[in-house]
Amino acid sequence: MRTAHGGERAAAAPRARRLDCGTPMGSERTEARKRPAPAAPATATARPGPGQRGAGRRAANACCFCWCCCCSCSCLTVRNQEEQRLRRASYELSREDLPTCEESPSPTLEEASAWAQSFDKLMLTPAGRNAFREFLRTEFSEENMLFWMACEELKQEASKTIIEEKARTIYEDYISVLSPKEVSLDSRVREVINRNMAQPSPHIFDDAQLQIYTLMHRDSYPRFMNSALYKDLLRSLSEKSAEA
Repeated sequence: MRTAHGGERAAAAPRARRLDCGTPMGSERTEARKRPAPAAPATATARPGPGQRGAGRRAANACCFCWCCCCSCSCLTVRNQEEQRLRRASYELSREDLPTCEESPSPTLEEASAWAQSFDKLMLTPAGRNAFREFLRTEFSEENMLFWMACEELKQEASKTIIEEKARTIYEDYISVLSPKEVSLDSRVREVINRNMAQPSPHIFDDAQLQIYTLMHRDSYPRFMNSALYKDLLRSLSEKSAEA
């Protein structure tokens, strides 16, 4: 019996080994299903395409104006162009209220030639002021001449009521920061004018008038002398003088 049992145990051992090396048992299959699948081998990181690189730059450089680019892009240029267009449109609308040119006979060749000698000689004659004003209109700075002329008219007034009315009109048209025809003055002159507006005199704008006169002399007058407008006027007067 012992030998038979020993033989049975010896015969069962190979079967057990065959079971261990064969198909897994039910519990082993269950554990195998629970185990996570092995991770796939790492591959090289894909390089972004042109579109993706552009999108990354747009996200990094996006600004408060647009999503397309950085703050130095064309959106600022478009905005500046729009502001210039609106400023020019405002100037064109304000010209509807501007006084007409002074009445004066056509200048002679000698008179027009004398304008090149000094700015004072240009400003002394109505014809010179009209020609210079026409040039300032092309540079969108006609308000400088109009302000100077308004100050000259104010100095001729003696009535207190008229002085106050004209002073208020000049202030609203050329001194107020809300006016499209505002002239360029420094803060000191503006403060003096603001203090004196309670009781204006015919000379309330003298300092401001001198500043604008100096500005036209140094800035606009040299360009007027070299302008096509002035050269064409001299040529036309020279031809008329030759025909006569």
